[in-house]
Amino acid sequence: MNAARRRAIFERLRATNPHPTTELRYRTPYELLVAVILSAQATDKSVNQATERLFRVANTPEKMVALGEEGLKRYINRIGLYNNKARHIIAMSKILLEKYGGRVPERRADLEALPGVGRKTANVVLNTAFGQPTIAVDTHIFRVANRTGLARGKTPLSVEKQLLRVVPAEFRKDAHHWLILHGRYVCTARRPKCGQCIICDLCESEAKTAPCPPPPEAPAA
Repeated sequence: MNAARRRAIFERLRATNPHPTTELRYRTPYELLVAVILSAQATDKSVNQATERLFRVANTPEKMVALGEEGLKRYINRIGLYNNKARHIIAMSKILLEKYGGRVPERRADLEALPGVGRKTANVVLNTAFGQPTIAVDTHIFRVANRTGLARGKTPLSVEKQLLRVVPAEFRKDAHHWLILHGRYVCTARRPKCGQCIICDLCESEAKTAPCPPPPEAPAA
């Protein structure tokens, strides 16, 4: 895919949603970190339902450690892998208190050293909580990037590196949110909604499910 087409894709996504953000509900970097850990192999909706209750009683590392692993499980036991996630969140909270004064670190290496935090989780926190121009490649972004031709690769890391290289700088901070929302609601896994897709004519997939709609008109200069 050439640079002009990539730019056009992000210009359209930006025009439709100028200020994208995560669908996880949070108020602080710590709440976001907990929510993202919980979101692995779970829906944002199920995480939001759990954290709505959880954050009323434990929304800081101190309160989470006081709640304890068994206490935390009572709030998250409808989320997949909740036993492991409870153990990771309590251990992560203890480290934040011991090493960082209860604050979430803003460096990738520090984040990835925390229990339950991998590269994708670190990228989400760096981007969403701290405004860094990172791109967290989940299953939605991996699919959209490969299917459209925006950035093709066999692993999430290879796609991430390509996206960081080819996405124009002005779009890089918000690219993660645009692509994940596009994958979640339009460019879905089993049957993408090509007939409703605002970037359909720019997409390089040869397996479209419907004719592309007319491209949106460019705004007047």
